[in-house]
Amino acid sequence: MNEKEPPVAPQAPAPRPVRGAARLAVVALALAGAAWAARAVWHIRLAMAGEPASGPPDQGDGVHRPLNALENSYHLVDSAGGAVTAVCAIVFLLWLDRVRDNARALSGAEPRYPYLWLFLGWIVPVVNLWIPRGMVADVHRSVFPDRRLPAVVNWWWGLWLAGLAGGVGLIYADSTDEVIARAYTGVWPLLAADLVIVAAAGTAALMVRTLTAAQQERIDETAPANS
Repeated sequence: MNEKEPPVAPQAPAPRPVRGAARLAVVALALAGAAWAARAVWHIRLAMAGEPASGPPDQGDGVHRPLNALENSYHLVDSAGGAVTAVCAIVFLLWLDRVRDNARALSGAEPRYPYLWLFLGWIVPVVNLWIPRGMVADVHRSVFPDRRLPAVVNWWWGLWLAGLAGGVGLIYADSTDEVIARAYTGVWPLLAADLVIVAAAGTAALMVRTLTAAQQERIDETAPANS
């Protein structure tokens, strides 16, 4: 009688290349930072020009006066910055998805947060204060449980939250015309928010490079064993 052969354990998926996704994320973050720096320049230009005698663009009760050339150009800068930020968000999430998959392949452990939170974690109120950072931290800790979390992760997250605060940062509570009126009457909060967001983009790029380099180091270490 033939003995039954023991079941073969499924082979863990091999880590996927991550350097390309990291480079794209760094470039996208640099462009997003440049877009917000350009917005800051236009805020300064508006403040220096001063509010026209005709008053702010949005004059209340649904009345909007024609925009001048500088105000029109700010609308273009604002729209371009929004588009660049949206593309940056997509590229960053693609990088995060890649390093999450690699962390699972290297550690053999499932991610702490299910896949759906990769997207919902940024937009669901309250939990968006910690889940995105938790996903990034999980990528590092699952592969390097004995290493301290790089400080740049906390710097990035602190700056990101500061950029969200106050209704003048990443998510404006006012329309573009109302932001123009803010620049005329009190530009400093706008400039402070712009500076924080530019710093957050730069810190995020450094974080991407740091976590990618660490993960690639582990991939290179395990490559001979997997070949």
